[in-house]
Amino acid sequence: MNKMIELRSYNLKSGTRREFLRLMAEEAMPMLQRWGVEVVRFGPSLHDEDSCYLIRAYDGLKERQESQDAFYGSDEWKMGPREAIVALIDNYTSVVIEMDERTLDGLRARDPII
Repeated sequence: MNKMIELRSYNLKSGTRREFLRLMAEEAMPMLQRWGVEVVRFGPSLHDEDSCYLIRAYDGLKERQESQDAFYGSDEWKMGPREAIVALIDNYTSVVIEMDERTLDGLRARDPII
C-alpha cells in the first residue's frame, strides 16, 4: 500500500538551528508521537546551517488534513512549544508525494539524526 509523504523544509532565522532541533526533539516529536503521527525522519539539512526538514507519512490526503487539523488545533500544541518553535522559523514549504512502502522504509531513520 502506498503512503502520502509530506516533505517539509524549514528555513530558520540565522543561528537558531540548534535551538530549533532541540525543541523539535524534546517537545514536538514526543507530542507528534502521542498524536499518532508517523514521523519518518527529521533533522538538519546538509546544504546550509539555517534549514531543517521533517518527513511525515500518512495513509492518504484526507488523513493528513485531519491529523494536522487536530494536532495544530490542539491546546497541547498551542499552549506548549508552538510559540517557541514558530519564532525560529522564517518560512517553510511542504511537498506531498505518493511513495511505496519499500522506498519509504529506506528513508526511515535508523539512528538519531541530531
